[in-house]
Amino acid sequence: MAEIINMPRLSDTMEEGTVATWLKKVGDKVKEGDILAEIETDKATMEFESFHEGTLLHIGVQEGETTKVDSLLAIIGEEGEDISDLLNSTPEAPKAEDKKPAQTTKEEPASEISNDVDIPEGVTVVTMPRLSDTMEEGTVATWVKKVGDKVSEGDILAEIETDKATMEFESFQSGTLLHIGINEGESAKIDSLLAIIGPEGTDVSNIAKNFKADSSSSKEQEPAKVEEAPKKEAPKQAEKPVASQPVQTASNGRLFVSPLAKKMAEEKGIDLQQVKGTGENGRIVKRDVENFTPAAATSSVAASGKFVPSGQEDFDEKPNSQMRKVIAKRLSESKFTAPHYYLNVEFDMDNAIAFREQFNTIPDTKISYNDMVVKACALALKQHPQVNSQWFADKMRLNNHVHIGVAVAVEDGLVVPVVKFANEQSLPQIGAAVKDFAGRARNKKLTPQEMEGSTFTVSNLGMFGIESFTSIINQPNSAILSVGNIVQKPVVKNGKIVVGNTMKLCLACDHRTVDGATGAQFLQTLKGYIENPVTMLV
Repeated sequence: MAEIINMPRLSDTMEEGTVATWLKKVGDKVKEGDILAEIETDKATMEFESFHEGTLLHIGVQEGETTKVDSLLAIIGEEGEDISDLLNSTPEAPKAEDKKPAQTTKEEPASEISNDVDIPEGVTVVTMPRLSDTMEEGTVATWVKKVGDKVSEGDILAEIETDKATMEFESFQSGTLLHIGINEGESAKIDSLLAIIGPEGTDVSNIAKNFKADSSSSKEQEPAKVEEAPKKEAPKQAEKPVASQPVQTASNGRLFVSPLAKKMAEEKGIDLQQVKGTGENGRIVKRDVENFTPAAATSSVAASGKFVPSGQEDFDEKPNSQMRKVIAKRLSESKFTAPHYYLNVEFDMDNAIAFREQFNTIPDTKISYNDMVVKACALALKQHPQVNSQWFADKMRLNNHVHIGVAVAVEDGLVVPVVKFANEQSLPQIGAAVKDFAGRARNKKLTPQEMEGSTFTVSNLGMFGIESFTSIINQPNSAILSVGNIVQKPVVKNGKIVVGNTMKLCLACDHRTVDGATGAQFLQTLKGYIENPVTMLV
C-alpha cells in the first residue's frame, strides 16, 4: 500500500524546505533507514531518511524547489502500484517563487501569535517539536536548562518523551531562556509553546499570554502561572503571614501546586488533596508539604451510638505517559482487529541446558536461553515464511528477511527493539545485541529506528518465574511467541519416570495469515532447534 511522504519539519522554526539533492530516483528500491534526500531548512542542510520500505513511485518536489512543511514530497509503495488516485486527491505542493528558503528578519513559531503582539528583536518562540514520524504530542521529562540560564546553539534544552523514546532536544538559538511553557511531567500537542529564548531581561509575558497553539495541551495547564526570567523590581514590604486555608482548585478540578511541592509530595507519599496551601490563592508550596501531618482519626462512635469505620478511601492518580497511551492504542487495535488463536507446546530442555553450559565455557562468551530461542525462531521462520508475514486488505506480504522484535519491560510499559537479520547472526551476536537494547531501553535511550521493522516478536517472562502466558500480537506481525521459565519436574523417558527440565511456549497467531496447521508446523521446526541446539550451529 502506497505511503505519502510529506515535507518534514526538521527544526522547530522550519516552515518550508528546499530539496538540495535527491539520493533516490523514481523506480529505486527504498529500505527503512535509507536517506531519501538532503533537505535545506532555515537552519542547515539535513539528511532525511525513509521510515518506509518499497519503491520510490513519485517525486513531488524537484531538486532546488522549495515547498511548505507537510506538502507532498514523495510517494513510496509497491513496484508498479497505481498511485493516480493519490496524486489526484493530493493538492500540488506550493512552490516558493525564488526557489530558495524563506528568509525572515526574525524567527517565528509554527503556531500563531495574535497580530497585535510584536516579537522583540532577537526573541524566538520555541514550540513542541515532532521528534518521530508518528508523534502527536510530547511530554517534558526533564528541563536541562532553567529560566534565566544562558543558552548556546546546540545546547540541550530538555529531554522530551515521545510515543517511542525519550530524546534530547537541542536549541537552534543562542540567548537567555526567558520562559518555560510546559513544566516537567506535563504533555502538550505538537507546536504548542515550549519555551521562549531571547536577550536577557526581555519582557515576554505578552507573547506567552497571546500565544495560540494549533492544539491545546493534552494535560490542562494553569494559564495564569507562567514561569519567566526574574526582573528587577522595587523592594517589597515584608509579607504578612498567611493563615492556612483549604486547598484551592481551578474550575477544572486541577490543584494549584508548585512543581517542587508536587515532587516532594510524590517522594513522601503525601496525598496533595489533604494538604492546605498557604501560597498565593491557596497554592501548595514547599513549606506546606514539609509541615504536613496527617489528620487524626475521627471518632469511631457517632451520636447514634453506632460504630463508624475510621478507615479512609484513598487512591493515587498517575498521568498516562506517551508510551502508555501508544501501547494501549496499538494493542487494542491488534486485539480487536486481528483474530487471535493460540498454540501451546512444552519442550524438553535437557539438551539446551547442557549446550548452553558448554557454550559458555568459551572465554568472554555468555549466551542466555532467550538468545537461543531468538536464534531458533529466526531459523524456523526462514522455513515457514507464512508465519513471518504481514496482512494487508488486498494482499499478504511474505517477508524474506527475518527481523525479530524482543519485548523489553521498562518502567512505563513495554518496548520492542528489533534484532535485524537475526537468522544471519551468531548466538553471541544476538546476545550482545539484546543485552545492549535492554540496557538502553531501561534508560530510554533507544532510537525510534531501533524499534521498527520487526517481522516476528518474542516475549519472555521466564525470568519472573512465569510458567506460561499468552501475548497480544505486535502489529503488523502475524505471530508472537510467549516463553515461560524452565521447570524441573518428573517426565517419562524411554518408559521410565525421571527428573526432567521442560519449558512451555505459546504461539499467538493471526488467523488471517497463519492457519492452525501452519503454526503447528512452525512449532515442530522450532522444537527441533531448541531440543537439539547444536543444529543451530550447522
